[in-house]
Amino acid sequence: MSASPLPARSRTDAARLLLPTVLALSFAVQAVGALLPSVPLLVASTAVGLAADVALHRWQRKVISALGKLHATVTVRQVVRDLLLVTSLIRIDDQDYETKYLALVCGLLIFYSLHFASQALAILVRRTRTLPVVTRNIDASPLRLSIAPPKLLMQRSGQRLLLFGLPSTAGLLTTAMGGSAWWAVAGIALSATLAVVAIGMLLLRLLPGRRPVTSEQALEWFDAWLAEYQPTVGMYFSGGTSSAYQANMWLEPLARLEGRPLIVLRERFMVKQIASTDIPIVCLPKVADLMRLEHSTLMMLIHPSNSGKTSQVLRIPTIKHAFVNHGESDKLSSCNPYAKAYDEVWVAGPAARERYALANVGVDDEDIVEIGRPQLDAIEPYAGAPVGSYTTVLYAPTWEGWDGNPGNTSVIEAGENIVRTLLADPGVRLLYKPHPLTGSVDPRAATANARIQEMIRAANTLRVAEHPDERPTPSAAAELARRTAELDRLTTSSFRASADNAERMLLQTVPESGRASAVAAATAAWEAAYWASFPAWEHRIITEARPTVYACFNVADLLVSDVSSVISDYLASEKPYAVANTSGLPEQDFRDTFPTVRAGAVVTPDASGVPALLESVRHPEKDPYAEARAELKLDLLGPSDPPSVVRFNEAARALCALTDEHRAGMTARALADVRG
Repeated sequence: MSASPLPARSRTDAARLLLPTVLALSFAVQAVGALLPSVPLLVASTAVGLAADVALHRWQRKVISALGKLHATVTVRQVVRDLLLVTSLIRIDDQDYETKYLALVCGLLIFYSLHFASQALAILVRRTRTLPVVTRNIDASPLRLSIAPPKLLMQRSGQRLLLFGLPSTAGLLTTAMGGSAWWAVAGIALSATLAVVAIGMLLLRLLPGRRPVTSEQALEWFDAWLAEYQPTVGMYFSGGTSSAYQANMWLEPLARLEGRPLIVLRERFMVKQIASTDIPIVCLPKVADLMRLEHSTLMMLIHPSNSGKTSQVLRIPTIKHAFVNHGESDKLSSCNPYAKAYDEVWVAGPAARERYALANVGVDDEDIVEIGRPQLDAIEPYAGAPVGSYTTVLYAPTWEGWDGNPGNTSVIEAGENIVRTLLADPGVRLLYKPHPLTGSVDPRAATANARIQEMIRAANTLRVAEHPDERPTPSAAAELARRTAELDRLTTSSFRASADNAERMLLQTVPESGRASAVAAATAAWEAAYWASFPAWEHRIITEARPTVYACFNVADLLVSDVSSVISDYLASEKPYAVANTSGLPEQDFRDTFPTVRAGAVVTPDASGVPALLESVRHPEKDPYAEARAELKLDLLGPSDPPSVVRFNEAARALCALTDEHRAGMTARALADVRG
């Protein structure tokens, strides 16, 4: 009986331990080779050790960090490697070793000293290039910015030591194999020369005319820019790399507001996570620098999410704040008690107002403003039964959330059953778009997500065999490639691998006039080319940013999702939808608890109701929820007249007016104090 294979996770853990094990063994073998002495062992172990070290720096950075905590840094490893080579030379040639090999040791010490000097200079250069404000879509040329030094000099000290130390190691090995000691001298001299060149390149960056302005000068420039641009409305955002989508969904509505928009960020890395936009972006990591907004013309900020740093900007008394959230659902997170810290809470429709009243989290009804969902203007309305041979079903489950509630996501308990049932229907084309954070908290969600994707790929393989001749022409793929290149050209900036924030600030200056319109047209053309690039029967796994979930809405005939903002947004189309119930609640209790469910079908974990659901979609006369969807849309999203874009703008104008009143009152009180 054969042994059962290792679980996938065990195999992964074993693979991760391979390189560290090889590295450790290489030092042990090198020590044996030095003491014997054995030249073949020395050459083989040194080469393998260097290769393992380089591989670790490239593919397993976490292991490098762990070794650093054990004080087994790359410097220590390289010193040990070189000293073992010198030890082997002494063992091989015991004649006059004191003067001969003492000189080699001194040469190595000089090389390491130069390496440490270059590392110190790299830190100094990095500090001069780290300004208190990071910008995008702003002309930052007055800051004397320049192209960043190579990443090898600035950020990869370990790889730099391994690369620069390679000549000395090679020279020592050549001498050990019977060559002249001059090979070792030449290798060490070349390593030292490379370190001297690096020092020279970094010193040039520290010359007064070559480095950016000081922090004080940068802040003075920022104050002057604020006075010249005079922003009036803005968005404040702080979060992790995976949360950028929360801000990105508000970019277009913000750009269409009256006044001069501004985006305020707190994390430097977030500047490049924000999607393509023409709106000026500023990042102010320090609270003291953030407070400079108090004396600007900025009147109001919208907040798509709550974060620990939000309280810092709320201290500014001359700016009003509105919480807009990053989507609305029946989840408790849509009624966070933190919301009472804002001046106003902007919601989509009456349902959210009622939700806050029921939650009793301290938000006064008078502070709630209904604005609809201005992002949903591009969603096309319901046009009846599916056209063509296939019914397009969008399965867009949410993620598992932070609270461990099994009802948050259907991926774990119901996802595979739902997908299996949909794939079993020959008339279904499935679009699977999981939440970006799926699997980030619960490993079971990641495993189920992987299995679902494998099921879809297997189903596509079968359909390819069934429809060998039903594929778009090569020109469709070429058109998609052309449209992708055009959209990327408009929405992304190409940077060198070594580019830092200062270099990006220099290159991402004021956008060309008309770029926003060009991006909108290019996006529409890309979406058309994308859907035309594959056959109507092909299932799709969509995990990239494009196409957006809203673009998927427009081609879907049916949505299957969880209790999330996806349902609320999809209701703008009034198309049929279903909600997976993995909460453990009976169906009626589930509907009573989550109002967004009342106009859709409920899918149980076994997905037994999916065939009947598909039948009602294909035959609208069997759809029992059509009228309920229209009513729920009004309740969740508010009226369509005036449009949400108009209501959003009116809410912003009203909040700016409150800011004007507040500032006028502050000025009057200040004058009264002076006169008194």
